[in-house]
Amino acid sequence: MRVIISAGGTGGHIYPALSIIEKIKEEDKESEFLYIGTTNRMEHTIVPSKNIPYLGLEMIGLSKNPLKCLKSFNLLLKASSKVKEEIKKFNPDIVIGAGGYVTFPVIYNAKKLGYKTLIHEQNSIPGKSNRILAKYADKIAVSLPGSLKYFPKEKSVVTGNPRSSELQKALKISKHELGFSENKKLVLIVMGSLGSMSINKELKKICFEFKDKPYEVLIVTGEAYYQEFKDINLPNVKFVPFLNNMLNVLKICDLIITRAGASTIAEVTTIGLPSILVPSPYVANNHQYYNALELVNNKAGLLLEEKDFNCQNLLKKIDIVFNDKKLYNEMHINSLNLGNPKSNDNIYQLILELVGREYGKNNK
Repeated sequence: MRVIISAGGTGGHIYPALSIIEKIKEEDKESEFLYIGTTNRMEHTIVPSKNIPYLGLEMIGLSKNPLKCLKSFNLLLKASSKVKEEIKKFNPDIVIGAGGYVTFPVIYNAKKLGYKTLIHEQNSIPGKSNRILAKYADKIAVSLPGSLKYFPKEKSVVTGNPRSSELQKALKISKHELGFSENKKLVLIVMGSLGSMSINKELKKICFEFKDKPYEVLIVTGEAYYQEFKDINLPNVKFVPFLNNMLNVLKICDLIITRAGASTIAEVTTIGLPSILVPSPYVANNHQYYNALELVNNKAGLLLEEKDFNCQNLLKKIDIVFNDKKLYNEMHINSLNLGNPKSNDNIYQLILELVGREYGKNNK
């Protein structure tokens, strides 16, 4: 199978795209890929490092500034011309978009040239590119049921987020490996890979209140903030700058306090991990808030907005979860019901429907 895939800007778009590539490789060892991203965002270093052929486009997002908007439009025209040429040259069986503004010229031109197209949406509320591209996609895969109302019903399918399939493969470790007790509940607090200045400011005060609690706490500070915590010595609290084995650690946690990015939602629902969600208020369209509502409205998690993140509110919510076994079990089951551990299988089946099971035939 020959596949062009495009995604850019954030890990929330890039890593699902990479998961889809891995799934296709797993099923079809002769598959060939071309990844189209930007020249200056995360993907331009991540993807080539994995030995995946890469085409970088110079593009910038839309802006309210008229001059920047004009520049964005001019770059889009240039990118569009380059993309058309590359699509014809590569002659793919299918073209896939996994989010980010770089996907627009890729999916749009692929459709205009007669190639099969698929887009994947990770968030509850779709990004601008996917909203526009919905009319040019043959199939639309969404991670959360709440996204369906934004897309044409006849070609939209809830597949889950490919990140969930990665978690399924991760091996469970013991709490002892992290220096914790096997017989105590473990709370993981992590605010994304980089950490959060505002949340860490509160955690420096809150962490001392954990010392007499019957549970243990692992706080991932982010590299930039670790020095502020490394000399704090508490019997049941540990601090780390980051976790290389995050997926393994998730499998031994009893509760997670975290942001509500698309990948995080996919991970916690895959294993039914009860959560207290603190959506980042700094993201486009406040989409993390709406991701969190998917879990809250389905009684799979609790919401704690950043403006309300303080000692009293956090400890109260942790107690609510741990002191009510019935609620805890309901959150676990409801979270599992939202998860989709076979997301990559679901997406692969959509791909097969579009290209036909004989990969050499381009169903244009």
